[in-house]
Amino acid sequence: MLGHEEKLSKVATDREIDGLEDGPGPEKYDSNLNELDAVDSVGDEKYGQTTRGLKKLIVIAAGETEAPRRNIPKASSRFIYRLIVFYVLGSLVISVIVSSDDSLLLQAVNSGQKDAGASPFVVGIKRAGIKALDHIINGVILTSAWSAGNSFCYAGSRSLYSLALTGQAPKIFRTCNKQGVPYLAVAVTALLACLVYLSVSSGSATVFTWFVNITTISGYVAWIVVLITYLRFRSGLEYNGIYGQRPYKSPGQPYTTYAALFFFIILTLTNGFQVFFPGKFTASSFLAAYITLPIFIVLYTGHKIWFRTPIFYPASKIDVWAGKDEADRLEEMDVPPVARNVWEKIWFWIA
Repeated sequence: MLGHEEKLSKVATDREIDGLEDGPGPEKYDSNLNELDAVDSVGDEKYGQTTRGLKKLIVIAAGETEAPRRNIPKASSRFIYRLIVFYVLGSLVISVIVSSDDSLLLQAVNSGQKDAGASPFVVGIKRAGIKALDHIINGVILTSAWSAGNSFCYAGSRSLYSLALTGQAPKIFRTCNKQGVPYLAVAVTALLACLVYLSVSSGSATVFTWFVNITTISGYVAWIVVLITYLRFRSGLEYNGIYGQRPYKSPGQPYTTYAALFFFIILTLTNGFQVFFPGKFTASSFLAAYITLPIFIVLYTGHKIWFRTPIFYPASKIDVWAGKDEADRLEEMDVPPVARNVWEKIWFWIA
């Protein structure tokens, strides 16, 4: 049997590849209220970036999920319902309770207000005259922000741990405690989260804006790489004649992937479109919006040149077997739970 680190790495890789079949979808905010606060803080573009990160949490968690071949497809297929309830219906509620020309809302926007007071929900509650509810909403936003931070900390620490396993990060981050938690990776990720306090002072807020812009376009680039990787891996599966053995199959492939790839390229190129408006262009704003692209190109080509690895692998050279035997054995040992009553049926459907 494989060691803990190898097993986790291989199973996670297998599940990540299977999970990519789902295509990009909208880390995990538990409430649309938190997203609204994020919109007020850094704009609609960062809101969209957050929604795209949601689906990746499912893939990242696959390596530590019980019965991943049973639970990950279930979580992926039901994700759309959470998306509709929290985001689509949430947006509908906002449009119903607050007018787009509401004086309180416009005042908050024009004054650059960035706290929960600029949230359309809070404005709607004030207009309705419901006492204390706006303070409750503030509490909800705080708890949702904590949940979101916890999710991002989990994703970042596991990504760092996986990089260490593949030799792309210092080996010290492979260290786990008895429960299998990579605590050093968690600690470093949590320390980096302290950068958010740059937004407290006005001078540091500029640096924080740079940081947000850079991480936003990095998300676009990451999705482009993910989509291209999926298309190449799909070619490897087809070459080896095992494409039909995938445990999870999403409709519309590979056309939905090509469509998503096109849109992400457009989003990447137009990420800083606002800097080209008359009177808006500055060197700092342009660099903040696009500096990630040359950095990525330099790092990618530098890695290829230094390690002398090919840019393109033919389908015959793509490894589609690593970790598959271990994942198959885990699936054979899985015993699906049987609901004993209607409440367990509901819970098993939700969880």
